[in-house]
Amino acid sequence: MFEQFSSGYYLGRLYVEPRDDDAAAIARTQHEQVNEQLYAGEGIERTDLPLVMKLENTHFTVYGDERVPADTIAVPEELVEETRIRNPPALREVFLAKAERAKQLLSVAAGTPTSDEAMDAAVPDHPFDGGPFGDGTFDGPTGI
Repeated sequence: MFEQFSSGYYLGRLYVEPRDDDAAAIARTQHEQVNEQLYAGEGIERTDLPLVMKLENTHFTVYGDERVPADTIAVPEELVEETRIRNPPALREVFLAKAERAKQLLSVAAGTPTSDEAMDAAVPDHPFDGGPFGDGTFDGPTGI
Protein backbone atom coordinates (compact mmCIF):
# COMPACT_ATOMS: atom_id res chain seq x y z
CA MET A 1 0.00 0.00 0.00
CA PHE A 2 2.92 2.38 0.80
CA GLU A 3 6.45 2.57 -0.52
CA GLN A 4 9.54 4.62 0.32
CA PHE A 5 9.27 8.18 -1.04
CA SER A 6 11.55 10.54 0.88
CA SER A 7 13.25 10.92 4.23
CA GLY A 8 9.96 12.06 5.77
CA TYR A 9 7.23 10.24 3.84
CA TYR A 10 6.00 7.03 2.28
CA LEU A 11 3.84 7.24 -0.86
CA GLY A 12 0.68 5.26 -1.44
CA ARG A 13 -2.31 5.26 -3.76
CA LEU A 14 -5.67 5.07 -2.06
CA TYR A 15 -9.25 5.68 -3.06
CA VAL A 16 -10.36 8.95 -1.49
CA GLU A 17 -13.99 9.31 -0.50
CA PRO A 18 -15.94 11.83 1.61
CA ARG A 19 -17.18 10.97 5.07
CA ASP A 20 -19.65 12.52 7.51
CA ASP A 21 -17.12 12.77 10.32
CA ASP A 22 -14.48 15.22 11.51
CA ALA A 23 -11.71 12.60 11.41
CA ALA A 24 -10.17 10.79 8.47
CA ALA A 25 -10.03 6.98 8.57
CA ILE A 26 -8.73 3.94 6.74
CA ALA A 27 -9.73 0.29 7.21
CA ARG A 28 -9.02 -0.71 10.81
CA THR A 29 -6.92 -3.75 9.85
CA GLN A 30 -4.75 -1.68 7.49
CA HIS A 31 -4.42 1.07 10.11
CA GLU A 32 -3.21 -1.48 12.66
CA GLN A 33 -0.76 -3.04 10.18
CA VAL A 34 0.77 0.31 9.24
CA ASN A 35 0.86 1.40 12.89
CA GLU A 36 2.56 -1.83 13.90
CA GLN A 37 5.23 -1.43 11.22
CA LEU A 38 5.81 2.27 11.94
CA TYR A 39 5.64 2.43 15.73
CA ALA A 40 5.34 -0.96 17.45
CA GLY A 41 8.19 -3.08 18.71
CA GLU A 42 10.67 -3.13 21.55
CA GLY A 43 7.91 -3.06 24.19
CA ILE A 44 5.65 -0.64 22.34
CA GLU A 45 2.61 -2.63 21.35
CA ARG A 46 -0.05 0.03 20.67
CA THR A 47 -1.57 -0.08 17.21
CA ASP A 48 -4.21 2.61 17.73
CA LEU A 49 -1.99 5.69 17.41
CA PRO A 50 -3.11 8.18 14.78
CA LEU A 51 -1.25 8.15 11.50
CA VAL A 52 -0.40 11.44 9.81
CA MET A 53 -1.14 11.63 6.11
CA LYS A 54 -1.08 14.30 3.45
CA LEU A 55 -3.49 14.68 0.55
CA GLU A 56 -2.47 17.37 -1.91
CA ASN A 57 -1.48 20.26 0.43
CA THR A 58 -3.25 19.22 3.62
CA HIS A 59 -1.94 17.14 6.52
CA PHE A 60 -4.39 15.34 8.81
CA THR A 61 -4.55 12.54 11.35
CA VAL A 62 -5.99 9.19 10.32
CA TYR A 63 -7.67 6.59 12.51
CA GLY A 64 -8.86 3.04 11.89
CA ASP A 65 -12.52 2.31 11.19
CA GLU A 66 -13.99 -1.06 10.29
CA ARG A 67 -16.61 0.66 8.09
CA VAL A 68 -14.00 1.98 5.65
CA PRO A 69 -13.20 -0.36 2.74
CA ALA A 70 -9.65 -1.62 2.21
CA ASP A 71 -7.32 0.63 0.20
CA THR A 72 -9.59 3.61 0.83
CA ILE A 73 -9.20 6.72 2.92
CA ALA A 74 -12.41 8.39 4.05
CA VAL A 75 -11.86 12.07 4.77
CA PRO A 76 -14.16 14.84 6.03
CA GLU A 77 -16.34 16.28 3.26
CA GLU A 78 -14.74 19.73 3.70
CA LEU A 79 -11.34 18.28 2.87
CA VAL A 80 -12.62 16.64 -0.32
CA GLU A 81 -14.13 19.99 -1.35
CA GLU A 82 -10.68 21.61 -0.99
CA THR A 83 -9.07 19.13 -3.40
CA ARG A 84 -9.21 18.63 -7.14
CA ILE A 85 -11.39 15.53 -6.65
CA ARG A 86 -14.63 16.02 -8.53
CA ASN A 87 -16.21 12.57 -8.60
CA PRO A 88 -15.26 10.55 -5.50
CA PRO A 89 -14.21 7.93 -4.80
CA ALA A 90 -11.07 8.71 -6.76
CA LEU A 91 -7.68 7.00 -6.75
CA ARG A 92 -5.10 9.52 -5.51
CA GLU A 93 -1.54 9.68 -4.23
CA VAL A 94 -1.44 9.97 -0.46
CA PHE A 95 1.65 10.60 1.63
CA LEU A 96 2.17 8.84 4.97
CA ALA A 97 4.44 10.67 7.40
CA LYS A 98 7.24 8.60 8.90
CA ALA A 99 7.43 8.45 12.70
CA GLU A 100 9.75 11.44 13.19
CA ARG A 101 7.88 13.59 10.66
CA ALA A 102 4.53 12.65 12.25
CA LYS A 103 5.92 13.68 15.63
CA GLN A 104 6.90 17.11 14.24
CA LEU A 105 3.55 17.62 12.52
CA LEU A 106 1.54 16.62 15.59
CA SER A 107 3.44 19.14 17.72
CA VAL A 108 2.64 21.90 15.22
CA ALA A 109 -1.01 20.84 14.95
CA ALA A 110 -1.36 20.91 18.72
CA GLY A 111 -0.22 24.55 18.63
CA THR A 112 2.24 23.99 21.43
CA PRO A 113 6.00 24.11 21.56
CA THR A 114 7.62 20.74 21.09
CA SER A 115 7.30 18.84 24.34
CA ASP A 116 9.05 15.49 24.38
CA GLU A 117 6.80 14.16 27.12
CA ALA A 118 3.56 15.12 25.34
CA MET A 119 4.76 13.97 21.92
CA ASP A 120 6.10 10.65 23.23
CA ALA A 121 2.65 9.94 24.61
CA ALA A 122 1.08 10.59 21.18
CA VAL A 123 3.82 9.14 18.96
CA PRO A 124 6.53 7.12 20.66
CA ASP A 125 10.10 7.21 19.45
CA HIS A 126 10.62 5.04 16.44
CA PRO A 127 11.75 1.65 17.76
CA PHE A 128 14.18 1.24 14.87
CA ASP A 129 16.04 4.54 15.22
CA GLY A 130 19.43 3.79 13.79
CA GLY A 131 18.00 0.78 11.97
CA PRO A 132 17.79 -2.74 13.28
CA PHE A 133 21.52 -3.13 12.76
CA GLY A 134 22.46 0.35 13.95
CA ASP A 135 23.23 1.50 10.40
CA GLY A 136 20.22 3.78 9.88
CA THR A 137 18.48 1.44 7.43
CA PHE A 138 14.83 0.65 7.88
CA ASP A 139 12.57 0.41 4.87
CA GLY A 140 9.25 0.85 6.72
CA PRO A 141 5.89 -0.56 5.71
CA THR A 142 5.98 -3.13 2.97
CA GLY A 143 3.48 -5.59 1.63
CA ILE A 144 0.54 -3.83 3.21
